[in-house]
Amino acid sequence: MLNVSRSPLKSQLRLKQLFLRLLCASILIIFLLPLLVSRSTVTHANVQSARVQPEDSTENYPSQRNANYSIDVELDPENRTLTGREVLTWRNISSISTTELQFHLYYNAWKNSRSTWLQENNIAPRRGRDGLASRPSSDWGWIDVTAVRFLGEGDAPTIDLTADIAHISPDDGNPNDETVLRVPLPFAVDPGSTVNVEIEWTSRIPRTFARTGTVGDYFFIAQWFPKIGVLEESGWNCHQFHAITEFFSDYGVYDVRITAPTDWVVGATGLEREKSKNVNGTTTHHYYQEDVHDFAWTTSPDFIERRSRFEHPSLPDVDIRLLLQPEHAGQAERHFQATQDTLRYYGEWFGAYPYSHVTVVDPAWQSGSGGMEYPTFFTAGTRWLAPKTSADDGPEAVTIHEAGHQFWYGVIGNNEFEHAWLDEGLNTFATGRVVDLTFSPHYLRTRFFGGLIPWTFKDLSWSREIYRLPSYRRNALTDPPVTPSYLYWPSSGRSNIYDKPALWLFTLERYLGWDVLQKGMADFYKRWQYDHPKPDDFFSAINKASDENLQWFFDQIHNTSVVFDYELQQLTSRKIVNRGFFEDSGENSFIDGEPEDLFTTTVVIRRRGEGVFPVKIVTTFTDGHEERELWDGHDRWTSFTYKRNAKALDASVDPERVLLLDINYTNNSRTLTPKAAEAARKWSLKWLVWLQDLLLTYGFFV
Repeated sequence: MLNVSRSPLKSQLRLKQLFLRLLCASILIIFLLPLLVSRSTVTHANVQSARVQPEDSTENYPSQRNANYSIDVELDPENRTLTGREVLTWRNISSISTTELQFHLYYNAWKNSRSTWLQENNIAPRRGRDGLASRPSSDWGWIDVTAVRFLGEGDAPTIDLTADIAHISPDDGNPNDETVLRVPLPFAVDPGSTVNVEIEWTSRIPRTFARTGTVGDYFFIAQWFPKIGVLEESGWNCHQFHAITEFFSDYGVYDVRITAPTDWVVGATGLEREKSKNVNGTTTHHYYQEDVHDFAWTTSPDFIERRSRFEHPSLPDVDIRLLLQPEHAGQAERHFQATQDTLRYYGEWFGAYPYSHVTVVDPAWQSGSGGMEYPTFFTAGTRWLAPKTSADDGPEAVTIHEAGHQFWYGVIGNNEFEHAWLDEGLNTFATGRVVDLTFSPHYLRTRFFGGLIPWTFKDLSWSREIYRLPSYRRNALTDPPVTPSYLYWPSSGRSNIYDKPALWLFTLERYLGWDVLQKGMADFYKRWQYDHPKPDDFFSAINKASDENLQWFFDQIHNTSVVFDYELQQLTSRKIVNRGFFEDSGENSFIDGEPEDLFTTTVVIRRRGEGVFPVKIVTTFTDGHEERELWDGHDRWTSFTYKRNAKALDASVDPERVLLLDINYTNNSRTLTPKAAEAARKWSLKWLVWLQDLLLTYGFFV
């Protein structure tokens, strides 16, 4: 009975337990099913797309950050080698798909004499680059990619691509040039998609070529890692390394670990986050920097480290780290001052320097690495004896110029392979303005006894304009600047990249006024930060700021190699003498030589060059009066005639030197009161004094 009476209770308990179990199972299914479905979907997507996933577009970064590197590299100073591994996370920000990646391998420019870089250099060797092909074997360098892998995410497999990589020569077809590496991909990378690629390599560090390499215990390591090209709408922009040009790359994040001998000082792009000592006598330095398009570093046991800080009421503070050679320890403040002057004036004129830090490197003597720019990091250059009487022969000018590149090319990332003037020209112009403001007077200096002893000519001061004229005049007809920079004639590229653009910017400054030009350059800087502008973008900014169409000028100075040369061809001023038959004489008789108290002055101006520019003509008379004319400069010649009761004294075309591209200033003026004797006496006395000083100096040492 008991059993019969307890059976319903037991059944009820079992039903309750079953119900509770079903309820718990339902709850678990409700919560876990979306996760299981999501997991299944992600796994399927990984298999189908090999882990190419769209980048999260919600982040608001200063740059697109589409070329990001995580790099580990170890330096072996005794064998002068680098062993490196990098993981590139690259996002396709173009509007086209690609089935390959292309990488720069710059160190292979110095692998052998058949490289395009060395062959181009041999066409027209430049100063400091003669005889490279005859260097000893220990001076040469290379980069050897040993492995390339496509990295999947999650459960997707890693794909080894090493067997399919190949060197290509997209510019000249040189089969022996190995400065560009093609990496085929197993699938197309669509716009907006991301890939992760791992590359391992070893490098032999050269004796400094093109400002990267080593001398003694000083290592300056630039263009040292396999660097991805830029994918544009027309395809890959990944030029071979040429003798006349520099670099072009996208912006990203660099996370770099550098292993070097312990107690060696290391400096690099970005900030050092940490360093850790290893058991083998080395230390690993971890550097990190966001929103830059390159990474370079240096190390030496000899560096002296100094620090300073740039502060300004309306600009962000910047920490300045200086790595100085011991023999230049007394010049630390000069390096700091030049850097601070640049941050100040460029910041006030164009816009703020956007990073919180910058590292200045004083390169080792004969290292060949001076005067080069990298993001948040640049090399200066000075001498042991460098009196502060010339900015170009001490640390000032080169420091200002390379610090200036933090703006033009650091923040504004133009294509230096194709439009190198767009950073070098703008920066050369701005450097000149800073030097004029901070280093005046600026005297000509030369060096004697193999460059050891400096000599300053305090009778010969330089201006920022005159300094650029000789090189421009020598090469004015070589190449139109619109030519891709890597195709310039090697020995004359500097004129088109530095000197001519600086001179036409000086011309625009005088023609438009500094306020207008400064506004245009500031607008250009603001609009194209962390981007890749082209020449027309700069021209448009100046046109907008000036509120006029200056294409007539830009077409000449950029699209052609025409030269400008206006000559004051003739100046006459004669007393008016009346001869002939004149009705107002009251009789029909011949008048022979009746003078008037008037002079007829005729001024003839001729356009000798093909370039056209509006010029002023000023004629001065003996009574102090001036006649001013403005000529559009189009015709081959024009003339002006004046009748005045005073004789002309002199006349000049473009007396204010607005047109700094004029290749011959000696024909710009004429005078009717020559002063040849005074000029000869003045200069002969100056040169006699100089010769006397030179002979006395020579006699002292001999």
